[in-house]
Amino acid sequence: MSDTSLLDQATRGLRALLPKRFRSDLPVVPVVRLSGAIGFSTPLRPGLTLASCARALDRAFSYRKPVAVALVINSPGGSAAQSHLIFTRIRRLAEEKKVPVIAFVEDVAASGAYMIACAADEIVADPNSIVGSIGVVGGSFGFHGLLEKIGVERRLYTSGERKAMLDPFLPEKPEDVARLKAIQQEIHESFIALVKVRRGVALAEGDGDLFSGEYWTGQRGLVLGLVDRLGELRGVLREKFGDEVMTPLISPPRSLFGRTPPGISAADWLDVTGRPTFAEEMLSAVEARALWARFGL
Repeated sequence: MSDTSLLDQATRGLRALLPKRFRSDLPVVPVVRLSGAIGFSTPLRPGLTLASCARALDRAFSYRKPVAVALVINSPGGSAAQSHLIFTRIRRLAEEKKVPVIAFVEDVAASGAYMIACAADEIVADPNSIVGSIGVVGGSFGFHGLLEKIGVERRLYTSGERKAMLDPFLPEKPEDVARLKAIQQEIHESFIALVKVRRGVALAEGDGDLFSGEYWTGQRGLVLGLVDRLGELRGVLREKFGDEVMTPLISPPRSLFGRTPPGISAADWLDVTGRPTFAEEMLSAVEARALWARFGL
């Protein structure tokens, strides 16, 4: 037996004794969890924004020679802009690093969260998860009748005729609603185009409800071409990369007290004392709760 063969055997033996995290010969799939309502965020109730997940995504794609990056998604959607920003960051990192992306849907990946899932090269869903809701929704309240009833007068001063458009304390105007719907339609068309480009021929032809805003279970989503297969993270990754695949969880950075640092815009949520106001915390909580409730969660 040659010296080279003996050296190889010794190296393999020593390598087997090392803890997995120190071995460079095992396949690695960094895992990034993307959870919560998108865009609805306060310092005490962090949501999912580009600012909150950018560093974790950068770390995942820069991990030592990953064979893929896994995204674990559990979100009812939210801000269209933040959804697209996160989608774009994932695609750019995947293309720069030449690393495939696999998205795993937990309870729900709907609306903007499904847009983020489309950044993956493969979407895996639990049979009972919720996917789809490819549409745009906006909501508000109308308080002008209540103000009249209790004798309160609304006084609003603007320098633009549409600056107070859809003010909840003023009567609704048909032209303002039409303007809002036109904006929603533009965003919806952009969303549809993105899904068609990313999902391609996998999408079921002739299904008129696909882009109606309706949502389905993961099992039905497979039939419609919204997902590629059913399964869960550990089983799918072991099937693809072997039983010894490593799946380190890439968490966002934490502060001294264990909280996720807020994004740059967090100051917008603070009052003069540097604390989030009660009304802002309540509004964020109600909006996030309403998003989850649409899917029975």
